[in-house]
This record gives sequence, C-alpha cells and structure tokens, in this order.
Amino acid sequence: MTTLTIRTQSRCEMIDITERIAEKVRESGIREGLCRVFIPHTTAAVTINENADPDVPLDILAALDRTVPLSGHYRHTEGNSAAHIKASLFGASQTVFIEDGRLVLGTWQSLFFCEFDGPRTRKVLVGLAAG
Repeated sequence: MTTLTIRTQSRCEMIDITERIAEKVRESGIREGLCRVFIPHTTAAVTINENADPDVPLDILAALDRTVPLSGHYRHTEGNSAAHIKASLFGASQTVFIEDGRLVLGTWQSLFFCEFDGPRTRKVLVGLAAG
C-alpha cells in the first residue's frame, strides 16, 4: 500500500488524481491485477466520472449542494453534516482493473478525489494486487 497526500483548496472540489494513481501502478511493475483506492476520511470520497469537460465536476458539485445543502436541520453540531452525507453518497473506495500495466478506465473516465469539508490536507491510500 502507498499513500498520496492531497491538499485541497476549497470547501467542496473534485480533483483528478488519475495520473498520480497511474504512476503508482507503473512504479509497481504490476501488469495484470487490481488497484484499490481508499479515502480514510469521513468527509471526503472518491468517484469515477468524466474527465474531458471541466464543467462535469462543477455540475456534480452544484447538484450535490442542491440535494444536500450546507445548512439544514442537522443534529451533528460540528457544522459539516452535509460533508458526511455527501461522502457517504459517493463512497470511500473504488477498484479499477490493471491490464498491460495500465489502469482500465473508459475513454472519458478519471478517478476524482472529492473534498466536501475543505480546505484540508488529505490522504489517499492506494493498494495494488497482481493477479
């Protein structure tokens, strides 16, 4: 397992981490297997979505803000309940196949680190397995 450090700049943002993950795959020398990306935070997540149009992540974040507003009738007193809910909707992990030493992603797909309670310094855990 390896750890990446992500420094976020905003309360909510989606950061394309595909190339950083792909670099770890290349360094490992694994030709066929699995790549597991895990986010060890309760107010951040990881997802796979379109990388071609920078408006897609912005649209996703805007829709999330409409669905799960920052302020509401939340019982959690830290003021970040919306971040916890958004992280739960997206999830803490993604698994991507490795084939011929490369991540198997669709033409327009990327792995995105999703910050919902920033700015912060975060960790991304990457586990690689041959097989």
